Amino acid sequence: MYPRAFHYHRAGSLKEAVAMLSQLGGEAKLLAGGQSLIPLMKLRFANPGHLIDLNFISGTSFIKEEDGRLRFGAMTRHAEIEDSSAAKKIPILHDCAAGIADVQVRNRGTIGGSLAEADPSGDWATVLMTLHTELHCLGNQGERTVPIEEFIKDAYTTALAHDELVREITVRKPSPNSGGAYLAFKRCAPVYPTASAAVQLTMEGETCREARIVLGCVGLTPIRAKQAESALRGAAVNEKSVSAAVEAARTASDPQPDMRGSAEYKHTLVGALVKRAIDVARRRALGEKVELSHIYA
Repeated sequence: MYPRAFHYHRAGSLKEAVAMLSQLGGEAKLLAGGQSLIPLMKLRFANPGHLIDLNFISGTSFIKEEDGRLRFGAMTRHAEIEDSSAAKKIPILHDCAAGIADVQVRNRGTIGGSLAEADPSGDWATVLMTLHTELHCLGNQGERTVPIEEFIKDAYTTALAHDELVREITVRKPSPNSGGAYLAFKRCAPVYPTASAAVQLTMEGETCREARIVLGCVGLTPIRAKQAESALRGAAVNEKSVSAAVEAARTASDPQPDMRGSAEYKHTLVGALVKRAIDVARRRALGEKVELSHIYA
């Protein structure tokens, strides 16, 4: 199916794109990587009257290390993050970028576009919620900074006003002796996960000093499993504490039955993903180099 007719606009700068959003009103949509928007337009689930292309704006795709943070331009492609030596220093970021769909999608899709889409089946929001992440948003009223926890409001809904866009994403580097892991279960590479789990741990020997556990694809937004975190925090990471964390994560999840599986199946799957992600995160926090890839049916 072909999309409905629309007017195409090529923005020369982010400020110009913001001005276009304001002038063109609610029928205007931004085009970043287009990996979510274009399929929706072809199915006519999205019918923008105006499309504002961000792809020709210089200086919007970058990865920089500054003041203990990683800075990502909103138009940075997943593949660029996958190949980035700076991003590999935070393994959970590499897990995410390397596991998104297939090579074609990773070479077009952008981190800013993914976050702004707020698709419940997306990857980046789930992963970035395990880290100290802020989004720098630009609008007619100027720039503001929004923590990732406050950015995603609901399925396909963010804190962005209509005339705002994501300019940059900053991630604070984790403290020493930290490690993370992101794991998803998929039927095949190009499709969205049935369920996913992101875990970031800080260890003192075999004791967990800090934990973040976030579940993806099992709710309308990524779910931070705080009770699962509490089961690990201050405890030795052993069979008892991990079992408690897994059970708490299952309880926190709120999956809906669909073509990917029943709610009961997804509850069980979440537990298995969390258990494996905790193990890899712990080993990485203790200095072990562990390769990780998604699980495919």
